[in-house]
Amino acid sequence: MELNFNNTEVTFQSKSNTELQRAYWLFKLIGWKWLTGISPILLKVFLPLKFPIPIVKHTIFKHFCGGETMQDCNVTIEKLAQHNVKTILDYSVEHQSENYQNTFDEAFLLIEKAKNDINIPFVVFKMTGFISVPILVKMNTNDKLTEEEEVDYTNAIQQIKKLCQAANEAGIPIFFDAEESWIQNAIDVIVLEMMKLFNTKNATVYNTIQLYRKDMLQNLKTLIEIGTVENFCVGVKLVRGAYVEKENDRADLLGYASPIHYNKTNCDADFNKALAYCIAHIDHVAVCCGTHNEYSTILLTELMNDAHILPNDPRIYFAQLLGMSDHISFNLAAKGYNVVKYVPYGPVKDVLPYLIRRAQENTSISGQTSRELRLITQELKRRKTK
Repeated sequence: MELNFNNTEVTFQSKSNTELQRAYWLFKLIGWKWLTGISPILLKVFLPLKFPIPIVKHTIFKHFCGGETMQDCNVTIEKLAQHNVKTILDYSVEHQSENYQNTFDEAFLLIEKAKNDINIPFVVFKMTGFISVPILVKMNTNDKLTEEEEVDYTNAIQQIKKLCQAANEAGIPIFFDAEESWIQNAIDVIVLEMMKLFNTKNATVYNTIQLYRKDMLQNLKTLIEIGTVENFCVGVKLVRGAYVEKENDRADLLGYASPIHYNKTNCDADFNKALAYCIAHIDHVAVCCGTHNEYSTILLTELMNDAHILPNDPRIYFAQLLGMSDHISFNLAAKGYNVVKYVPYGPVKDVLPYLIRRAQENTSISGQTSRELRLITQELKRRKTK
């Protein structure tokens, strides 16, 4: 089943000419590395004045997000579903210092919405939406928590357990996104415990594996070995990673070896080895391949074919972010593969860290912005001559 990622008619079938033109100019701006580089500084200066909010809302937010509320996303969900692309609603609020209960409340509402909508096969959350970063940092290094922190942590774990239970009863798998290395081990411990509790029959709980870290391929293998021995299904979302600059900057500042691969070649190799390992152990694994990389996408389809796994096997999904790599998402879906788009939502000011990472990701990944521009230009020309 040959994939043609250059089929722009399929790629952009859900977008109007106006939407394509807006995307073209947006990626033009994102291509200016100096602008994306200073964007965090600009936001710190202007955000208290609420100056950038209207501009952001009608440009980058509109392209990469479904809206400010869950209900705002309905239009995007229905639009994607028309082309066999499912949705993961991502309440993109993270690194909070308060309002954790609000995030939990939103999470339970998301599960209820997914339960009643066949076009939402998963829900996803960040642990920093539920537990404070200082607590996770201490748990990561086994430092003693204060009495107040102990209470907060215990309460959060109880809520997370209830959340996973609700997802399990609803038949909606729950993804926990990966975060920075200095809190990730603490997150892994929590998610592993939830897997053992709720993945006895199939994968309800998924952890996210960032393969740009030098140690994560082995960690993935160890996790699958534990699942096999203890007889639970391992749910994993494989990604390359979203905190390259942040990880390397912190390592330089504090004088330790960066956990990130020295080059993209090594990262790509580990990602592809991880795909092969998951397919080789598919009887104990459910995997979501979160990538914008064409080679890795094709590799997974070949691995599936070699293992006689059907494109729509429910244990295997492909995932891309809304507003990026539509040429992968829509062409995969057209061939019958399981495809989901991450559709972030939330108040504009709270989603800004996510949006900054998307802009930086597009400039840091070699060829990402130029590829988007090339495909958009190709489709605009095709429509003009049609």
